[in-house]
Amino acid sequence: MKFTEFNFHPDIQKGIDSAGFSEATPVQEQTFKHTLAAKDILAQSQTGTGKTAAFLLSIFQLFMTDKIKRKKALILVPTRELAVQIEEEAKLLGKYLPYKIGSFYGGVGYAKQEMLLQDGVDFCIATPGRLIDFLKSKKLSLSEFGAAIVDEADRMFDMGFIPDIRFILKKMPPAGERITMLFSATLSSKVRSLAWEYMSSPAEIEISPESVTVDAIEQTLYHVGGDEKMKLLLGILKNEKPGSAIIFSNTKNKVEEISFRLKNNGFENEFIIGDLPQKKRQRIIDGIKEGRIKFLVATDVAARGLHVDDLDIVINYDLPDDCENYVHRIGRTARAGKKGRAVAFACEKFVYNLPAIENYLGRKIPVGVIEDSMLAEDSSKDIRMPRDDKRHHMQKNQSHDRRQDKFAKKTNASHSSYDKPVHKKHTVFDKDSENKKQYPSQDNFQNKNRPKPQFKGKPKGSVEQRVEYYRKKYGENFKVSEEMIKSEKKKKSIVGKILGIFGIKK
Repeated sequence: MKFTEFNFHPDIQKGIDSAGFSEATPVQEQTFKHTLAAKDILAQSQTGTGKTAAFLLSIFQLFMTDKIKRKKALILVPTRELAVQIEEEAKLLGKYLPYKIGSFYGGVGYAKQEMLLQDGVDFCIATPGRLIDFLKSKKLSLSEFGAAIVDEADRMFDMGFIPDIRFILKKMPPAGERITMLFSATLSSKVRSLAWEYMSSPAEIEISPESVTVDAIEQTLYHVGGDEKMKLLLGILKNEKPGSAIIFSNTKNKVEEISFRLKNNGFENEFIIGDLPQKKRQRIIDGIKEGRIKFLVATDVAARGLHVDDLDIVINYDLPDDCENYVHRIGRTARAGKKGRAVAFACEKFVYNLPAIENYLGRKIPVGVIEDSMLAEDSSKDIRMPRDDKRHHMQKNQSHDRRQDKFAKKTNASHSSYDKPVHKKHTVFDKDSENKKQYPSQDNFQNKNRPKPQFKGKPKGSVEQRVEYYRKKYGENFKVSEEMIKSEKKKKSIVGKILGIFGIKK
């Protein structure tokens, strides 16, 4: 169906037209059937199906037609990147609407976000942790919010956010007095339980993964040895000359290595891993979206929430360990009904992930034949990748801090009965607090009241000589019985005989 058939408010339709949207996707069609009548929905939908526009346009329409009294909306997302993406799309589609839109997430300072709250925000797009910070500091109240959207609920479970979501939803008006939409890649029992607990008779929408990945994306699988994966990657980039590409790997170290070797072969690129500061990650994401960066190498941190228009190809350098992540990765291309291409390398290490991926897709991935012309020479094969000393130093310090923190907590618990204050202390940071805690150092674990020995070592010589030494040392009060002297002589004699048997001189 065309968007014009849903009779959106004229100002909303102007935003849809300016964004270049004409045909609604399947998830959008099914969503509008229920949400435009102010009914809750529980939707199974993969990334890249247009679900963001589905819930944004629904809320815009309900607000503009006064079907919801409380005209504020909360959109909960698992990551900062997804929050920024949704904010941008909301501002694009709501270009001609009178609503203020802002995103709130961790990894950046509070000041700018607090100013947004003071100015008043109608659409609050937030990660759970930062939102709870504002709730507990009473800088935000959810009592005036009439709409709640939980995006990527399955990932929220994986990241341990569900207790936070329950806490947040309890701060909002009850289910019957707000509209709630929950989107998830899979409708597991946990997701359904959350829906039953906090939603009012939600309608269920299911978009199968096959229609998302197989029909819209041309997929190819290459069985290749681990030592030839870089040659095949270079061959694809040189022969097909894609205008843009994202290359996914399973580990941070491999991502950095791929990026390094691509640069040494003349392919300028950037990489994204979880260790990068938020500002740098956002700068790289903006660069690839704006076309300034052609090639991006990434871990699964970029598998969700990264919307790139007209991305030419996604390359799975490693097959992901989680079959669902394969769908999320290739979902970076063929967005909003467009065509796309995805290539996967099945090496001897990760080929064991293939059966689960194909089972999840419901079909086999077409296998391509590798010809010699497809393998390009790797000019970086003899170059050793330099270690990023700054990042290595940071990781080393973090590792030291974790060990120190663990040691301090353990020793503090086992030596808490000291009466006297200790003087030497290590300063560490507790993980759950910004307050410094003082813990005793290892030097103070000795008992300070224990008497120190008056001499070091034992005097050498016969038993009589040693007795005489102690008598001089401690005075006439030092007494030794004759029995003790005889016992010592007897022990010495026995030891001497045993050593003599083995030819050892004492």
